[in-house]
Amino acid sequence: MLSNRLTLILVTAIAPSLWGTTYLVTTELLPPGRPLLAAVIRALPAGLLLVAITRRLPQGSWWWRAFVLGALNIGVFFALLFVAAYRLPGGVAATVGALQPLLVAVLSTGLLAERLSTRKLLAAIAGVAGVSLLVLRADARLDAWGVVAALGGAVVMATGVVLSKRWASPAPLLATTGWQLVAGGILLLPVAWIVEGALPASLTFANLAGYTYLTIIGSALAYALWFRGLRGLSPTDVTFLGLLSPVVATVLGWLALDQRLSPAQLVGGLVVLTALVVAQTKKKEPVPPAVVPVLQRT
Repeated sequence: MLSNRLTLILVTAIAPSLWGTTYLVTTELLPPGRPLLAAVIRALPAGLLLVAITRRLPQGSWWWRAFVLGALNIGVFFALLFVAAYRLPGGVAATVGALQPLLVAVLSTGLLAERLSTRKLLAAIAGVAGVSLLVLRADARLDAWGVVAALGGAVVMATGVVLSKRWASPAPLLATTGWQLVAGGILLLPVAWIVEGALPASLTFANLAGYTYLTIIGSALAYALWFRGLRGLSPTDVTFLGLLSPVVATVLGWLALDQRLSPAQLVGGLVVLTALVVAQTKKKEPVPPAVVPVLQRT
């Protein structure tokens, strides 16, 4: 029988695995050139749905905390991701994003008083190396602002993850998730309008199916599982699971889009999975020796 911790890890891993399907859904189902619109639809309707289901609004300090977390985890993160995606090849953006476990581990030492172990540090470095082998191309071009945006996105998301752990919400999980999605969507809405303009004049059935999938599965379900994992696991353990996204995206590209996998990509995928296992394996605490009572002579 699986332990509670392992079960929670496996359930939380569903979230980044679902996010790994975003590339396939975007390229095959959504209208081209509208990534910010997709980000808004991923966040705002999903958040409103969860708030409607829970019928719970923030109270007290959670009005501004929900806004801050929604900005970090969703609004600002998606906006920076959009800039990085447009100015960098996907492989470069994904490789920079793979720094998140290392950033979360460092931030956790200061904000959560967690110890940064050598094992997790090496696993984080291996994760970046594995993702680079998996998705980075030799002819990838670098753009200074694109790299800054990708690094900024990693820092913003890492900060949001650590603060989500530090600020333990008294509200139900779905309510807290909904608040953050609504806040992030509200921040993204004017940006999407300014950059991309109004909604497309017409949407096909495939477009609607893609947006529905991203709203229900890619956001409402995935973020609920992600934040559930943060309630029961350390932020570093949860963020390591995010390395599954490029792995799933690569496998889906091979299965559905007939993209070839090179030996380097196979090695990269193996390195990423090994880093995940190493990071999630808890070091066994030494068992103290049994104390044998000494009988006093009478």
